[in-house]
Amino acid sequence: MCKGSAVSLGCAHDVVKAVFDEPIAPGKQDARVLRLRGSCGIMRKRMEEKGRRVKLGSRLGFLMLAAGCAVGLGNVWRFPFIAGQNGGAAFVIVYLLFLVALGFPLLTAELALGRAARRGVSGAMRELAAERYRKFWAVLGVVIFAGNLLLMLYYTDVAGWLFKYAGDYLRGKAGTDFATLLKSPVTCSGYMLLAVGLATAICSLGVRNGVERVTKFMMLALLALLGVLAVKALTLPGAAQGLRFYLAPDWARFAAHPWKAIFDAMGQAFFTLSTGVGCMTIFGSYVGREHSLALESTWIIAIDTSVALLAGLVIFPACASYGVDVTSGPGLIFIALPNVFEHMAGGRAWGFAFFLFLSLAALTTIIAVFECIIGGLIDEFGRSRLRTTVAVGAVVAALSIPTVLFEPVLGWEDFIFGQFWLPLGSFAICIFVTRSCGWGYAAFSEEASAGRGMRFPAAFGPLMRWLVPVLILGTLVAGLVGR
Repeated sequence: MCKGSAVSLGCAHDVVKAVFDEPIAPGKQDARVLRLRGSCGIMRKRMEEKGRRVKLGSRLGFLMLAAGCAVGLGNVWRFPFIAGQNGGAAFVIVYLLFLVALGFPLLTAELALGRAARRGVSGAMRELAAERYRKFWAVLGVVIFAGNLLLMLYYTDVAGWLFKYAGDYLRGKAGTDFATLLKSPVTCSGYMLLAVGLATAICSLGVRNGVERVTKFMMLALLALLGVLAVKALTLPGAAQGLRFYLAPDWARFAAHPWKAIFDAMGQAFFTLSTGVGCMTIFGSYVGREHSLALESTWIIAIDTSVALLAGLVIFPACASYGVDVTSGPGLIFIALPNVFEHMAGGRAWGFAFFLFLSLAALTTIIAVFECIIGGLIDEFGRSRLRTTVAVGAVVAALSIPTVLFEPVLGWEDFIFGQFWLPLGSFAICIFVTRSCGWGYAAFSEEASAGRGMRFPAAFGPLMRWLVPVLILGTLVAGLVGR
């Protein structure tokens, strides 16, 4: 007997086989039997479509692609300065706790949705939801999915800045003055279009030959560059002071504004894994059932966290060596650190390496989000990959122009995406996988545990049903109050 809110493929296969194979006496093919056979024909077609679903070529490719989506500017841009503001290692300890309590279950939930339905987030919610609430979840899935487009409207602009800085250092020039760059819409537009063009070209090559292959190479290059930069930073004069600031917990600084520090840690744990817009769902739809998703989530989080922690080993010693305030906010990347490279022996070469690393981090995220949009649209409308990819690239390029031309627009988009779309999307996904009106916790837990490796911990059942939604709403409220 089939149990759970969704019928398993194996159980569905038995139903189809029984209906189609059972002989029916002449004259007994009444309308009910014909309707049943018609429904099972649809079910059989869906199973065949799932069997043809494109799959990634290797487990390493999947991990690098998912980690590439998670690893982004938040690991280098946001993490160091909020850690510096909130007590260094004291903040890191609290952040890691929230990463386990909040990030792990949400990441696993998105991957499980995709693997179970073999679709993007909107299609997965429509297919897996309880029949009575299917229309509601279908509409909400589309709203969640739209967050990917909003992210690209300003993330490609920021990636363009990084390309510009990397190009300047490669040509042996000092990093461009940031204020001057922002006043040059032609330059910013050109580099934004470069980011969009690269992502479009790579995605047009396909999931395996383009997205997986290129992202895997870029992620390995990114990790190698980060390791080299960390070694260099640790050998700078005065690096020990930066290490003490980073690795020795400053609980006094943390306790000065404890609620702010706690919500910053919660928000960073939530923000860093790119959960809440269904981006991880599409990658779950491309992976097989050989390994449990609980295990794969652990690996993705480990890679993402390693990048963030290693970035701290670059930022804090370098800032301590040259007297730069690590709490100076996003300007740390585009204003303070270029000044460091100017005074460092071989600084322009190291500046190029640093901004190349950041460019790779940004581009892997852009490619991943583009693939989420492209894959979701192909699922819904059945158009060819090339046509869909070109359309997505053109729309993103056109809609990103206001972000380049009007400086405040980027801040508005970032606020709407970070403070509203991500928390509300994650809240909806959490409710969907834990309540009977959605997919249901039993079906989710079974999918998350299927395959070799660790099972999804039973202790996360009550945590996901009650604590995680409260934490998400707390992050939302804290972000609004802090604004």
